[in-house]
Amino acid sequence: MNFLELTRLGAHHARNAVAEEVYLRTGRDVTVPVSIYGEVIERCNYKCRYCDYWRRPHYRDEMSIAEWQKALLDLKDFIGHYHIEFSGGEPYIKKGFVDLITFCGEQGLKWGVTTNGGAFGNEKVVDWTVKAKPFNVNISIDSRDAGVHNYSRGIDGSLDDIVAGIRALQRAKARHGVDFPIIVKAVVHKLNFRLLPDMVDWVREIGGTAVNFQPVEQVTDEAKDEFWIGPEDIDDLIEVKDRLLEMKRRGGAILNSELLLNLWPNHFRREKAPREAMPCRIGMRNFFIRADGRVEMCWNFPPIGNVRTQTAREIWYGKEGSERRKETVACETLCLFTCLSQKNLGDKFKMGMKLLRRPAA
Repeated sequence: MNFLELTRLGAHHARNAVAEEVYLRTGRDVTVPVSIYGEVIERCNYKCRYCDYWRRPHYRDEMSIAEWQKALLDLKDFIGHYHIEFSGGEPYIKKGFVDLITFCGEQGLKWGVTTNGGAFGNEKVVDWTVKAKPFNVNISIDSRDAGVHNYSRGIDGSLDDIVAGIRALQRAKARHGVDFPIIVKAVVHKLNFRLLPDMVDWVREIGGTAVNFQPVEQVTDEAKDEFWIGPEDIDDLIEVKDRLLEMKRRGGAILNSELLLNLWPNHFRREKAPREAMPCRIGMRNFFIRADGRVEMCWNFPPIGNVRTQTAREIWYGKEGSERRKETVACETLCLFTCLSQKNLGDKFKMGMKLLRRPAA
């Protein structure tokens, strides 16, 4: 990642910010998707206790790599160059995933990946990944405390493996002369929230660029009973949140905006989105492609189409797309998922500047 690349993507977001205001004020729709996500697989090789992906009894039919390539080229025809964030499940267990990211590099498409990091124990995978020139690599770590992380993620020894993988990525970056940020994504929950400030400097010590926090959701029984931060802990959560805010203001490598950090207590109290986080703009920017080709703007609403049978333009401006835009703008749900939460142009600029900073060797 470099300043020129960020400027190019920033121009897309700036253009769409104007289009969003036009839509909100007049109803005229000249928006285009600018936040592109690709869930290439639902299956996962980790067993995170607050996640249900790895325990689903059935999985939807997955698109082939050729179908993904066709869909990504169609998006390029629609909106020009863009950045897509691949995820799962665990994307690296998708057969042919390395071929897909190589394809993105060849087509000039900026790509990133959110992974549990387990695949980076394989030097060949590390090499393939770095040579495909990612825009970013996001790796899930819940704590620098191995006991907390390994328990949360359901895999013994996983923290040591992930840290070794991050260091392998750094060596490969130097070897190939490639540069990109490594972002640590931490799920905020009852077992780790008091330890989060300790992660900020540690992330840079192990070779990461920054940390991005995401409060847990009540997806599983464990998430509700064991990981949810209840009323008895809210005061401590506020204290931790305030400490993180202070660290961020002093230059700490934290990607979350101040607004979203301040909304943590609201999230765990299950409150509606406050006025300062409204209106929701997800329906004017998000294009989330599921493993079977369905496209969603927001996980809380029905799909708007399928890339297997429709073009991106047809999906975005079709009846379902138009309806979802109206519905999401009116939604009052407080969402702190990092791919759903609100970010204005100022937030995005600050994130970009933070990512340009490199950890010490």
